[in-house]
Amino acid sequence: MALISFSQNGITPFQQLLGHNKDVLEKWTSLENCIFSSDSFSAELKEEIRRTLAFNNGCEYCKAKGAPSKNIMDLRTQLAIHIADISSKKTHISDDEFSALKESFTDSEISELLALICFITACQRFGALLGLEPSCQI
Repeated sequence: MALISFSQNGITPFQQLLGHNKDVLEKWTSLENCIFSSDSFSAELKEEIRRTLAFNNGCEYCKAKGAPSKNIMDLRTQLAIHIADISSKKTHISDDEFSALKESFTDSEISELLALICFITACQRFGALLGLEPSCQI
């Protein structure tokens, strides 16, 4: 059970929690659409980042959608997951880790990857803070 009531704004339980402020919901959803409609990264890479972060950020709602995959073969996806994983434990990327990013991604991709990681983290932390669970019904 979520810690606050669901608003009438939004479609998903997450959106209805955020929807108590309609302007925030609209802008948040717009940013979400921008980030997830980008074709810089595969849907699989984005989903593996989301799964990894869900378990690090403690979002029960997101964890219920699946655990991170065990056998990722794509090196860029492996690196992106590693960066997502360490970002939830510390706020600094080591020089070696950043060098690896620079070898595999362009500056534009690094910027977008970190924005993706931070956006997903914000979503999941919001859900976790408000007790959003997979069983929450709207």
